[in-house]
Amino acid sequence: MASRPAAPTSSTDRPTGRRTAAGEVVLSVRDLHVSFPSEAGEVKAVRGLDFDLRAGETMAIVGESGSGKSVTSLAIMGLHPSSARINGSVRLHGEELLGRTDEQLSKLRGKAMSMVFQDPLSALTPVYTIGDQIVEAIRLHRDVSAAQAWKEAVELLDLVGIPHPQSRVRSFPHEFSGGMRQRAMIAMAVANDPDVIIADEPTTALDVTIQAQVLEVLKRAQRETGAAVIMITHDLGVVAGMADRVTVMYAGRPVEQGSVDDIYYRPHMPYTIGLLGSVPRLDAGEKQPLATVEGNPPSVVSLPPGCPFAPRCPLAEDQCREVEPALVPHAPAHSAACHLADRVIRDGMGYTDIFPVGEHTPGALERLPREERETVLDISGLKRHYPLMKGSVFRRRVGTVYAVDGIDLELKEGETLGLVGESGSGKSTTLMEVLNFVPPTEGLITVLGQNPAELRGKARKALRRDLQVVFQDPMASLDPRMTVFDLIAEPLHAHRWSKADTSARVEELMATVGLDPAHVNRYPGQFSGGQRQRIGIARALALKPRLLVLDEPVSALDVSIQAGVINLLDELKAELGLSYLFVAHDLAVIRHIADRVAVMYLGRIVEQGEVDEVYDHPRHPYTEALLSAIPIPDPQTERTRERILLTGDLPSPANPPSGCRFRTRCPRKPALGEDDQRRCVEESPVLLGVGPDHTSACHFNDVDRHVDFRA
Repeated sequence: MASRPAAPTSSTDRPTGRRTAAGEVVLSVRDLHVSFPSEAGEVKAVRGLDFDLRAGETMAIVGESGSGKSVTSLAIMGLHPSSARINGSVRLHGEELLGRTDEQLSKLRGKAMSMVFQDPLSALTPVYTIGDQIVEAIRLHRDVSAAQAWKEAVELLDLVGIPHPQSRVRSFPHEFSGGMRQRAMIAMAVANDPDVIIADEPTTALDVTIQAQVLEVLKRAQRETGAAVIMITHDLGVVAGMADRVTVMYAGRPVEQGSVDDIYYRPHMPYTIGLLGSVPRLDAGEKQPLATVEGNPPSVVSLPPGCPFAPRCPLAEDQCREVEPALVPHAPAHSAACHLADRVIRDGMGYTDIFPVGEHTPGALERLPREERETVLDISGLKRHYPLMKGSVFRRRVGTVYAVDGIDLELKEGETLGLVGESGSGKSTTLMEVLNFVPPTEGLITVLGQNPAELRGKARKALRRDLQVVFQDPMASLDPRMTVFDLIAEPLHAHRWSKADTSARVEELMATVGLDPAHVNRYPGQFSGGQRQRIGIARALALKPRLLVLDEPVSALDVSIQAGVINLLDELKAELGLSYLFVAHDLAVIRHIADRVAVMYLGRIVEQGEVDEVYDHPRHPYTEALLSAIPIPDPQTERTRERILLTGDLPSPANPPSGCRFRTRCPRKPALGEDDQRRCVEESPVLLGVGPDHTSACHFNDVDRHVDFRA
């Protein structure tokens, strides 16, 4: 990949007139306070943040939603509305930024400081080409010709790994995939060789394989520019692999700061310990419930006295409820805001000491051998093809979208089957085929021994009762105009439950999912995200189903809230004998909750089997790449892991490659001989047994594994 010439760094190009030496402080933030007016009172979003950022260093800011992470980044960039009150000091190369006009800050934004936003489609202007927008960023800050700026734009796209940059520079944002758009944003951010790059959740909406590519691009951009990076993310695995230092925020203020090793291996603050303990790990051994930080973050409108974390902290004492602790050092370059930090340090407390977790108790069905259990879902040769049409007046078929193209799945009673793969692989289409009760293009779906497509009337309604769904976004799936009672009771009314039985069942369900039955008359908007997802689960359980279809049920939740929902689902499965068809893009979540896993690529299953067998001994190169792309919340492991970075994006299901559909991105293929490569092009592989309860669809399953995802 070509290296881009460094941008000019003359004294007129930088606010201080000098190049920043490695290790020198670039950005200094002192006693930063940010507040906003609201009808409920003053929102104190950031309350006293201090840090120094050095050239070439990456500092991560982590915490739950509402902790002040993004507000901090926007305050540094000067992007808050005029109604915001910002106090303290933000110095770039020793020069104060607070108090400058927007016109003055505009001369620094994109040049001395740049930002990579969470949603690149919103950040890029849709009516201008990618090249136009990069050229604008270059010429706005440097006196170069249009021809030179376009040349640099092509070099920048090449730097961040956009294929065919000479032609793609003329593309519009909607013509790029999500990962390519994010890489284009990074190209724009480094166009003028900035001193500080702020990346605000840059990989949240991306598939794990694209996330790995984007993070690698960000690292490369940092090496090219020598910039200091502020990484804002909720993904503690990403932090472990990217950051040098970490700031943990809670209720608008830092509660722990230190090196990444100090934070991960020697945390002093119970909140930090709880966050780390609540993360499902890809390298986990025996399955155990996750640590859960009960409760929700406080409102920053009117904080009560004392430590804001005290209501959620199992160690809290009287002083914690009376006096808010200061952020004080407990070791060199390691500070914590906790009255009990010395006790945590002295006793070497981990998350199992502070946030006790119970043992996983298998249900009666889980103790039965798999072959003795009833099959609740059987999918055989399933195909779902859609016509590809063209024309607005005279419509004509010009092709076929092979969304799902011949898959077999089996789900037993009391079992969880995880379905994983990138966006566009066919996971959600498979779920919809199970739920829709309509004949597929080809194949057969059997639910609880019946073919749903053949059922009518009462028989169809009875099967609907036994098959329920939990969606990804609880706010979108719950009617905001209905109370929680009405939401949970609606399926009961549809099946003609009596009023007394309905009231008793709703109260029972609220308690089952860990919510206060007294809150049934509240509306969904009055609950947190995790509580809303619990309401969705209660609604799905109302009719005592046997099979739950779960479509990314925890992906939209904070890690601490996610852990509680995962534990709840595990407990319900054991207690009620439920079976789950569970779709997720997070393979660590699947390892924690699933018994078996199926890996999908372009509408087909490429690997399937018992979850530990597939994760510990992946045989298909796509599975290897997925596993290697998942970050592990362990800095030492992340420093030594070898990653398989897939090239390119998922091909279109309307025009899948011949032979092996993965061959266009397969890291094994280049090392094969000419005859073997021809076989990949011409012959489609089938699922073959490679171990106990383990199948893989690769012509070369016997090839040595490329990477151990844990080492």
